[in-house]
Amino acid sequence: MGTASTYSDVLQFVTFKLVEQKYAVDILKVQEIENIREITTIPHAPAYLEGAINLRGKVIPVINLRKKFGFGDYEDRQRSKIIILVIGGAVMGVMVDSVSDVIRISCEVVEPAPSVSSNESSHFITGMANLAEGLVILLDVDKLLTEVKH
Repeated sequence: MGTASTYSDVLQFVTFKLVEQKYAVDILKVQEIENIREITTIPHAPAYLEGAINLRGKVIPVINLRKKFGFGDYEDRQRSKIIILVIGGAVMGVMVDSVSDVIRISCEVVEPAPSVSSNESSHFITGMANLAEGLVILLDVDKLLTEVKH
């Protein structure tokens, strides 16, 4: 878990929801959070690549995480958010149901990702935090973005 922003043994994450499950990404990878705006469809793109947005003059590809993880599409897109992520100079948006907050998680409550799933999205999971309010799935956005760029 060395990639997350740390203060001694505490990790900092931005949390969001997909289909009532809470997920988290390293706060250092998050540039900003945007409301849904017009998304331009890209022909012949993978189904989970929603399209691209214009963010202050830059074209940013947007991944629909619901589709990527096999949850189906949104019924009401206007409530969803786009988290703008920066990985090694590449900028990409991920569409999520809602953004919750920034949390600090002690390394002691993070457990390895279960290896029981054959789902392709499971390799993005770096661990699971067992918190009082429930499990939070920790995502490795480096792997998510690397796969999309290739």
